[in-house]
Amino acid sequence: MSQSSDVLVIGSGAAGLTAALNLADRFRVTVLAKGGLDEGSTAWAQGGIAAVLEPGDTFEHHIDDTMVAGAGLNDRATVEMVVERAPAAIARLAQLGVPFNVAEDGGEGWHLTREGGHSHRRIVHVDDATGWAVQDALLRAAAAHPNITLVPDRIAIDLATSRHELRYSGAGNVWGVYAVNRATGEVELHTARATILATGGAGRTYQFSTAPRGATGDGIAMAWRAGCRVSNMEFMQFHPTCLFHLEVKNFLVTEAVRGEGGRLVNPTTGKRFMAYYDAERLELAPRDVVARAIDAEIKRFGLDYVHLDISHRGADFVRAHFPTIHARLLDLGIDMTREPIPVVPAQHYTCGGVVVDRDGRTDLPGLYAAGEVSQSGLHGANRLASNSLLECFVFGEAAARHIAAHWDTLPPPPAIRAWDESRVTDSDEEVVIKQNWTEIRRFMWNYVGIVRTTKRLERAAHRIKMLQEEVADYYGHFRVTPDLIELRNLLQSAELIVRSALHRKESRGLHYTRDHPDTIDPPQDTVLIP
Repeated sequence: MSQSSDVLVIGSGAAGLTAALNLADRFRVTVLAKGGLDEGSTAWAQGGIAAVLEPGDTFEHHIDDTMVAGAGLNDRATVEMVVERAPAAIARLAQLGVPFNVAEDGGEGWHLTREGGHSHRRIVHVDDATGWAVQDALLRAAAAHPNITLVPDRIAIDLATSRHELRYSGAGNVWGVYAVNRATGEVELHTARATILATGGAGRTYQFSTAPRGATGDGIAMAWRAGCRVSNMEFMQFHPTCLFHLEVKNFLVTEAVRGEGGRLVNPTTGKRFMAYYDAERLELAPRDVVARAIDAEIKRFGLDYVHLDISHRGADFVRAHFPTIHARLLDLGIDMTREPIPVVPAQHYTCGGVVVDRDGRTDLPGLYAAGEVSQSGLHGANRLASNSLLECFVFGEAAARHIAAHWDTLPPPPAIRAWDESRVTDSDEEVVIKQNWTEIRRFMWNYVGIVRTTKRLERAAHRIKMLQEEVADYYGHFRVTPDLIELRNLLQSAELIVRSALHRKESRGLHYTRDHPDTIDPPQDTVLIP
């Protein structure tokens, strides 16, 4: 089965839908979602979106905060572009109906909160469920547009490139994607003049992650196999405060809790401990600093978790600012208005990814990328809080703008080979996939986590090589399934993370290794070439 459109967007989150909406007035756009249309990372975002909106704040302050958090690896021109376009992006979201919280003092404008690493209050939000509100508004707008076709439950396998042309041109273009229809199990070919990857990150390579189930690095792995450079994959951000609970493994407690006065406390000593690790910024230090501090405290005292306590702010304040978190914790028997929340670090964001320029272009003609799947130069070695959704809006629009401006230079797709189903049979060994998935996530957590060593990384690399042989054999002999596709991409993403981490002989930002604890200047990106 083959389907064609002008532009194909892979991913239905903030980046993908922003691109689609900016293109749809001129072009026919198809948006593929891996599962449900609202099941990506965007809907999970609690905190908000960073933008300079407060009197006294400036673009330069936001730029400086982003550069400091990124530990010198940001591309300043990219940071400037994103920061300067932020207020306009917020205004467009408000026009789409995103109900941002208004100023509490009755004045004009929106309520702004502050998060770690920010020198000013500049986080616009919708209570503590900003991502869901943004996703809902974008989806409603996309569903209402006659030129946008939303297609859920399609698992992308590989990009369709010049290698798949019936008459090989050798041009290296990307013409779309092969994807499995979950309902039928059949492989479909979706072609287009331009393809935009908006598939999110690779958080599920780790045992503990705040990312949704589908964050298996699909876009990163597909782009790498197609021939794109991938950069800075060693910088996996660990959010400091994920709920510690025996039944719930990936519930994030937003950074805004600390921004509004939440304190990190050692449950054994009963004392705040951030002063020992960052006396000036305390709980509002960047995420890498806070995550390593919690990790050190847990290991030093043999703890399972630390406490995050905001009960001193009063019950009315807590319920008004964090209604979603408060309600969810109550369901689990925790009343954050009266008692502390048990928290641990967990993988949260992929700062590296497919290399793109400021127009969202990858190395391959016809292929763009936006959002967490990409490495745009915005985040550097560590993402500043609430810059993630912002990147999606700015680069989704940038990619759309470039496609529209250069449409006449994008050739229509040639005849592409259908997916070859002749060699495959169904497998009765699904347990193999489950076992390998579990093993990857466990050794990535233990060997490639918050604190690393060369020996641990080499052990991870050894296990990855063995598993790749198993998965390649499995992939070559049996019919592709969603789980098998994800396992293949998960393993490829894990390899890129470990290779990047072994390549960097220093500690910088999110990458901390005991064997190379110092920072080396000048800083360099870790760029991997297929």
